[in-house]
Amino acid sequence: MPTILFKSDADSADDWKQALQSAMPELEVRIWPQSGDPGDIDYALVWVPIGDVLRTLPNLKVVFSLGAGVDHLLQQEGLRRDVPIVRMVDPALTQGMSEYLLFHVLRYHRRMSEYAAQQREIRWQQLPQVVPQQRRIGIMGLGIMGADVAGKLAALDFDVAGWSRSPKSLPGVRFFHGEDQLYTFLGGTEILICLLPLTPQTKFIINQHTLAWLPRGASVINVARGAHVNEDDLLAALDSGHIAGATLDVFAEEPLPTTHPFWRHPAVTVTPHIASLTNPDTAAAHIVANIRRHQRGEPLTDVVDWERGY
Repeated sequence: MPTILFKSDADSADDWKQALQSAMPELEVRIWPQSGDPGDIDYALVWVPIGDVLRTLPNLKVVFSLGAGVDHLLQQEGLRRDVPIVRMVDPALTQGMSEYLLFHVLRYHRRMSEYAAQQREIRWQQLPQVVPQQRRIGIMGLGIMGADVAGKLAALDFDVAGWSRSPKSLPGVRFFHGEDQLYTFLGGTEILICLLPLTPQTKFIINQHTLAWLPRGASVINVARGAHVNEDDLLAALDSGHIAGATLDVFAEEPLPTTHPFWRHPAVTVTPHIASLTNPDTAAAHIVANIRRHQRGEPLTDVVDWERGY
C-alpha cells in the first residue's frame, strides 16, 4: 500500500486526505505530525515551512509541491537530489491565476483605481480611454500560467509581449528572451506582470534599474515571489510618480508586517498571497496520476530541474 505524508500550515488537511483517497482509494494518507513509522512513507506533499521532515524519511521516493513554485523546496538543507520534486500543475490553479491577472490588468487599463480615488474625493471627471490594441502588456515568465494569461489577454485584443529565459512562441504574442532583450521588452510595457520562477538570476529583477526602463506611468503586478521585487526601489519609483501603481500578492516577508508602507500607500494594492490557491479536489488528480506513473515505472511529469531551479 503506497503511503503519502501531507504537511502544510493550512487548515485543509482533512480536505486533502479526502480528495487524495477519493482519487486513489488504496493510498494511505498520513497527516504530519501523526506520520507513524518514517520508513513507511513513499511520497510527501508539502509546503513551507518544512524543516527536517523530509530528511527523516529514509524511503522517500517523490516530493510533491502544494504550489506551482518550488524555490522553497530547493532551499531545504539535506534534501536528497535523487528524490524528484514535482511541481503542482492543475488547470484550476492556472485558471485562478488568469482570473486574478485579467481583473487587475483591466482595472489598470480602465483606470478604475483613479475613479475610486475620485469617488473618495467626491469628484466627477471622465478620464481618457484607450482601446486594448493600444495597451501594451508585458509578461515576465512564460510557463504554463504565463502562457495561459498571455493567450487570454491576446484574445481580448491587448498588445501582449512576453519575456523569458529562452525563445518561445504563442499566437498573438510578441516574444523577447534573454538579458539582451529584457530592456527592449521593458521599454514597451505599460502593465508589467511578473510570473517568473525565483532563481538566483531572477531575484530582485524588479529593481531601480529595470523599473526605470518602464515608461512613465506604468503599473506593476507581482504574483510570483516577493523576492523578485526590491521593495525599497519600487516604493521610490511609486513616490516619484514614475510607476503609477503596483498590485502585489507576494512579499519578502509574509504575512506582510502591519508597519510596512505597502499597506497604506495610495498607489499599492495588497492581497495576501491569494492570486490562485490550490484546490484539493482538482489538484489530487495530478498527484495521483504521477504516483501511478511512478508505481508503473514510467517517467513522472512536471519534474523540477535542480540546475534551472524550476
